[in-house]
Amino acid sequence: MQRAERIKNLTVALSGALTVQDVVSAVATRVLPPFRASGLTIGVLEESRANRVRVVGAVGYPDSFTAMVEAEPIPAESPVTDVLKDGVPLFIDTAEEHNLRYPHMAHRVHVSGKKSWAFLPLIASGRSIGACSISFSEARRLDDAERTLLMALSGLIAQALERARLHDADRDRATELQRGLLPRDLPALPALTAAARYLPAGEAMDVGGDWYDVLPLSSGRVALVIGDVMGHGLTEAATMGRLRTAVRTLADLELAPDDLLVHLNDLVADLGEDLYATCLYAVYDPTDAVCTITTAGHPPPVLVDPSGTAHFVDLEPNSPLGVAEPPFETTRLHVPDGSLLVLYTDGLAETATRPMGQGMDLLKATLDEALAQVSSGDCPATDHDVPAPDPLLDRLCNRLTDALLSSPSDTTDDAALLVARPRSFKASDMAGWTLPEDPLAPGQARALIREQLAAWHLDDLVMPTELIVSELVTNAVRYGRGPIRLRLLRSDLLVCEVSDGSLTTPHVRRAAETDEGGRGLQLVTALSHRWGARYETEGKYVWTEQELPSAAVAG
Repeated sequence: MQRAERIKNLTVALSGALTVQDVVSAVATRVLPPFRASGLTIGVLEESRANRVRVVGAVGYPDSFTAMVEAEPIPAESPVTDVLKDGVPLFIDTAEEHNLRYPHMAHRVHVSGKKSWAFLPLIASGRSIGACSISFSEARRLDDAERTLLMALSGLIAQALERARLHDADRDRATELQRGLLPRDLPALPALTAAARYLPAGEAMDVGGDWYDVLPLSSGRVALVIGDVMGHGLTEAATMGRLRTAVRTLADLELAPDDLLVHLNDLVADLGEDLYATCLYAVYDPTDAVCTITTAGHPPPVLVDPSGTAHFVDLEPNSPLGVAEPPFETTRLHVPDGSLLVLYTDGLAETATRPMGQGMDLLKATLDEALAQVSSGDCPATDHDVPAPDPLLDRLCNRLTDALLSSPSDTTDDAALLVARPRSFKASDMAGWTLPEDPLAPGQARALIREQLAAWHLDDLVMPTELIVSELVTNAVRYGRGPIRLRLLRSDLLVCEVSDGSLTTPHVRRAAETDEGGRGLQLVTALSHRWGARYETEGKYVWTEQELPSAAVAG
């Protein structure tokens, strides 16, 4: 009766063990006390290395012994290797008997402090997967009933261990997938610094559909993205990866936030009727410190003004992707220098014991408390170079996750958090002019370029920039319509923009040897680091980027 009860108790405990460490804990709790044992080790065979045993759990041993086991491989002649080779248990009643059979392991016996052992093979699906050692602080001979019971228990341990190893392997692969789908490092940009966190819901759900991204756009602008595919698991993580890739592709097309979400909504709708996702897409423009935000069913971001006061941005909520009916409403938000933007998914605010509204209140209160302790020295200085990493943002991420996700048992959803500090370009790093709609415009543009680059001490870029601007302005006069504007921006790159009121798309074409024209955009391609076009309601912008001379960057 007692034997059946012990087997039942261990079976119940092991049935809830998901990971290898859960199995070790269950055995230590359910097996050691009834046998008055004081120590436990569990080792598994490494498939990649023949006859190599790796200890995955140890209980009841001094730290010095655990460190020795981790540092030294198990000897070729040892109780564990003999048990694995023969597939039968080995019982050693005294330390003297152990030292007599395995004299080269006497130092381990001494450090362990144990006096007798039961070494049990762990056999699952007809093959040995490892060994379990149960040890005692005093010399002891187990009777036949105890030995038979330990053998029965070892079978349960082996099955649970094999299941947990498969779970751990799946979890490791899933975690690696999640890590590969999320950005490994956020880009360091002149107009914005950011920090982020992703937190899985729990051991059984290590991957999910939450994601974030920071995307550099043309003319120093930056896109901030955060989204959440409903559900957990590999399917949702894979869907998240598809959406993140789609957002990056659409962002490269310079789409406005509302247009981008229209395309993303179509993609989600095509993926299946039972799939939907939330997303927030924001574009910060450092030339006017305005952030254009569109959301699809996503919680509103928090704007922290330069004084440290936090408030939620009032946005049109729109419906989640997959069920939304465009158009998406867009909000333009002025973001003064020294402000912070906090983007998050609902898993950060809402838990099993805390509704969404209370979570948002706690998020705001945590921000207010954390920022009240911040001195002005925590705010990085502003110049036109790429800023250094901002330690305040990492500290805020840690404070927020600690405060809102302090109890993992209450967390039923994965969570993503993105904290960003935008900063505008200084007036001295921008220059713009309106040009006439006539053939004289290219010449005027070249003169303006020479004067401005000289003022910025970028004389090495005068000639290539003159050629670029001349071609772009000539195209605007010849094929576009007014007004024609020219703008230069200096950050870590030199940006040149020419805009006009036409939506005609510029194309690079291959000119024949006898053609007198048609090589302008080829020249622009050759002289610039990168170039492209974006479209807004008032017309198009053709932009180029040139790398600054090393002396200018250093200065």
